[in-house]
Parts: sequence; structure tokens; C-alpha cells
Amino acid sequence: MSESQYKFAEFQLDCAGFELRRQGRAQKSERISLERIPMELLILLLERQGSVVTRQEIVDRLWGKDVFVDTEHGINTAIRKVRQALKDDADNPRFVHTVSGKGYRFSSERNEHPPASAPPETLQPMERRAPRPPGLSAVEGFGGQALPRSPDAIETASWKSARAKTRRAIVALGLFTAAAAVILIFRARLFPSTQASQIHSLAVIPLTNLSGDAAQDYFADGMTDELITALAKNRNLRVVSRTSAMQYKGVSRSLPQIARELGVDGILEGSIERSANRVHMTVQLIYAPTDTHVWAQSYNRAETQALSLPEELSQTIAKQVQAQTSASPAPTRYINPEAHDAYLHGRYFWLTHSIPQTLPYFQKAIQLQPDYAAAWSGLSDTYALAGMTGDLLPQEANAKAEAAARKALELDDSLAEAHNAMCAWYLFYAWDLSRADAECRRGLELDPNSSMIHYLYGNVLLAMNNPAEAVVEVKRSVELDPFARSWGLGEFYLDSRQYDAAITELTMQSRSHRYEDEVNMYLSQAYWMKGMYKESEQAWDNFLRLVHDEASATGSRQAWERGGAKALARWNADNIKARARRHYVPAWNIAWVVARTGDKDEVLKYLATAYRDHSPNMVGLQTEPIFDFLHSDLRYQALVKKIGLPPAP
Repeated sequence: MSESQYKFAEFQLDCAGFELRRQGRAQKSERISLERIPMELLILLLERQGSVVTRQEIVDRLWGKDVFVDTEHGINTAIRKVRQALKDDADNPRFVHTVSGKGYRFSSERNEHPPASAPPETLQPMERRAPRPPGLSAVEGFGGQALPRSPDAIETASWKSARAKTRRAIVALGLFTAAAAVILIFRARLFPSTQASQIHSLAVIPLTNLSGDAAQDYFADGMTDELITALAKNRNLRVVSRTSAMQYKGVSRSLPQIARELGVDGILEGSIERSANRVHMTVQLIYAPTDTHVWAQSYNRAETQALSLPEELSQTIAKQVQAQTSASPAPTRYINPEAHDAYLHGRYFWLTHSIPQTLPYFQKAIQLQPDYAAAWSGLSDTYALAGMTGDLLPQEANAKAEAAARKALELDDSLAEAHNAMCAWYLFYAWDLSRADAECRRGLELDPNSSMIHYLYGNVLLAMNNPAEAVVEVKRSVELDPFARSWGLGEFYLDSRQYDAAITELTMQSRSHRYEDEVNMYLSQAYWMKGMYKESEQAWDNFLRLVHDEASATGSRQAWERGGAKALARWNADNIKARARRHYVPAWNIAWVVARTGDKDEVLKYLATAYRDHSPNMVGLQTEPIFDFLHSDLRYQALVKKIGLPPAP
């Protein structure tokens, strides 16, 4: 075992890799999630090889001497998280022992780094420890005097004296703490942290769920999402969007490394605990280049008051980093806690594109609180998506998505998500590009850091024949949320006929996101448009296998081996038409696959059906390169005119 690794009991800690693992049944090793601060504390305890580590030493190691944070609470929280990770009982510890008035000591019967000699200070065995005097409680981290260890040698008068001394110590400690707090407050105001003012971009690491109930993950993720949304409204502060931040949920990786990967100079991390009708949240702001804590705070609120925490935190953090706050924060609106809970459930499932799971929660939120604008916005998004995925017929999705989006705007015109929903409806269902443009612009005014709205606006600009501006918007979307749509930029290069750039981008993404089916789908098309049919077939085979369509993958490969690109195109066309005879397949999808055969009449037939079905994809008819061979056909031109699209450049 190297010096950077420790093995104790069933656990193994790799200090260099910042990874804690536990040996489970059948010799299977599982990784234990532990945040940076608790991980560094565990490393410190192990390094000291059984010796007592004082609370001041912990502060100096984990936070440094010149950072003004609530270190007392921070230590207690870190110790609690270490014990949770190790399944250690504070009352009967196996590993982490509290040394009253001093700090903590780590011990294990199988630590491969045993102390060279007995530590200078250790706890006595439980059966020999002195009973605690009446009236005194065991407060973890209390800095008073140590309790007597030999009660047989102490008379009653001595007990009274000890209690009196302890009371005086508490009073003295309280006065000292109050004085120190005043000094730190004034010092912080007179000499504000220059590191905080250097934070111009920020990533919010998913809040850790400390409730002990995995079913509450949706709540922690939802509050993370709302915190990101609130922070993103602050001017001059770039905030990484939710999807990218969620990639680091439960990941044991150093914060500077995460910051480098996301291209930010600030990290906000914390935890949330929901119990009974209360919510406890702890957050801390870190300047990533030097891995320095610049601010921390804990909040303990009733559940009805916790809903305003994201907005409150947003304003506080903006002041810390000296960012321009939103001009006029929207007035606080009452939100039924049960409705908010249902809304968080809905957003949690919406991000998985699971319509059957998403829809009931948004409907429940609205039933509980009919004037809940965000829930109406989520409902509109769900209906709009359902019309694209085939979960609803486009005509049905059209009316429901519009009604919900308009209701959201009627309830709260200052809600960026409502304008995003309205823009999506105007673009994909009304095919009204000018109004879609106006809604997207308004959404970006309200939330300039919304990756989703930037991406949607890119679609609007592309449909308006502004490919150069569209790519700029999509690049901005990728910058804000690099993990959200790994295929997004490649798709826009493809739609703007930059095939080489599309192949380069999508090939890079296929290496780092090898399990993203859409990356391979668009890569196959880019190769096809370049006439690189063998490479297109390989990417198509990858796509089919990633969507678990082994039968189609086998059929496609055999068709390729039998007759190359022409046979492959015909087999795929026959295959999707056969599926459409068994169950509903959007006519747009059939037209897209059949287009590779070059059969104009058949492709136009399916496009005409897609128009009658009011397929939301028809707004992209002019930008889809697979249909370029149709542009000179009068039937195609008439279809473009009926949709109301500008002529192709």
C-alpha cells in the first residue's frame, strides 16, 4: 500500500485519486460518495495515525487562517459526513472518536499505517470513563474544560466547583466568541475578499441529500436547479446550467479539477436536509484557482419559507462576487409546499424525457395551486415534447402546449421559462418565426444565462435563414451547459452545410460521449452528405445498438454487405415503413429515412402527411440537408410556402 493510500477495515482510501471505496459482498468494491471537505478531513485524520487532531488544526488545513466562514458548523458537518460515509456511530464509534475539548482521533484495528508509538492523548475505555456530571450535555466540539476522569477521588464539593468553573468558562467563551464575531464582521467589511471579487463564472455542484432517504433526491436536485436558475439571472456572472453541473453529482473529484473541466473560477457546493416540516441548507463558495473558501452560510427554515431560499441566496452570492444583481427581483409569491414538491418531481422526470412520469406531477401541482406559473410552464414543455416524441399526436399536443404556455405568461410575465415555452410553441407548432423570435429575446432578457433559451433561439435563427447567428447562439448554449446536448453544435454545423466541421465536432463528441445515440445518428448523416458511406454505415450501426435495436442493426449490416449504400438505404426505408404499419411512427421520421433512397415522390408523399399532421419538425424543412435534393421540385416549394418558411438561400 503506497503512502497515498490507506486501507482500514473494509475501506480503502486513495488520497491522490480522492476516492473512497468499500469492499462489499463477493469481493465487489463500491465507491463511496464524499464531498471535498469531508474527504480532506478523513485524509488528515488518517495522516495523523491515531493522534488527536485539534479543531484548530482542522480549520487551518481545510479552510486556512484568513477565511471568514462558520468553521465550527463546517467541522461538525464534515465530521457527520465522514461518519455517514463510514457508517460510524457517534455514540459508539468504530473509527472517528471525539476527544472532548480537543478534537478528533481516528483508530481502526486494520489501519495499514499504525502509529509508531501510543498517541499522547487517548480516550479511556468506555467502562472506565468517568460518568458525566448531572446538568452537563455532551456537545460535539464544545471547547470547555475536560471532564474529570476519576469520580471516586472527587467529593461532592469538587463536583459543584467543577460545574461552577464550567459555567464561568461558558460565559467567558460566549463573550469571546461574540467579540471575535464583531471583529470579523467589521474586518470583512473593511477588507473584502479580493478572491470573491475575482469570481466571474460559477458552477453549482448538486446539493447533497442528507435526509437519509434516497427518495428525496428529487428535492435536492430540484432545489439545486432553482438555485442555478436564480443565480443565472445575475448580470456579469456566468452560471453553468443544470445538466452539466449534474454530471458531478456524487463524483469524488477535486473542486479545482471540476472548475477546469467546466471553465469556471467559482464553485458553490453544499447540502440540504429535509425533515418533518423543516429544511436545513448549508452552502459554501470556493474560489477554484486556489481552492480557497471565501463564504459559507447555513439556513434553517420552515418548509413554507424554504421556497424563497434560492432567490435569497442568489442575491447574497451576487453581492459576495460583486456581480450586477437582477434589476428588480420579482415579488415573492406564495407557493403551496405540496404543489412545489410536485413541481420538483415533474422537472426531475422531464429531464429524462419520460412523459408518462412527468405529466402527472405537473398536473398535480396545478391542481393543488392553479395560479402556479412555473407548473403551467412545465406542463407546456411536457405537451410540446410529447408531440415530438410520438407520445401524443401533434394536433393534440399543439392545443395543450399553447394553452399551458399562455396561462403561465398570464400568471407571471416575468418568468423566463414561460417565455421559453411560448417561444417553443410559436416555433414548432404555430410556425410563426417572428413571434418565436420575440419570445426568445424576452426570455433571454430575463435570464441571459439560460442554455435552453439560447439553444431554442438558435433554432429560430436557423429557420429564419440566419445560420451564422444561429451557430453563435448554440455555441453560447454549449458554453453554458456543455453536457446538455453533446450533439447540439454538430447538428447545427450539419444544418448549415458545414459538413467537415460537423464531422470533426461529432467525432470528438462520440469519443467523450460514446453512449449518446443522437451523436452517432447525426454523425451518420454528416458522413452520408459527404458521400462517405462506409463511415456513415458504421455510425448508423452504433446508433441502432445504442437504442437497443439489435434486429435493425443486424439487418442494416447485412444489407450493406449485400449491396453497399444503395441497399442499406432501401432496407432502412422498408424497415421503418413496416414498423409504421404496426404502430404509430411520425410521418416526418419516415420521410427522413426514405430520403436516403433519393425517391422524390415517396419522400414528398410522407412530407405532405407530416404537414397535414402538423408535425413540429416541419419548421426545420428548409434547414434539413437530407431534403436538399427536393428544393427544385415545385411540390416541395408549394409545401414550404404553405408552412410560411422563407425560401432557401
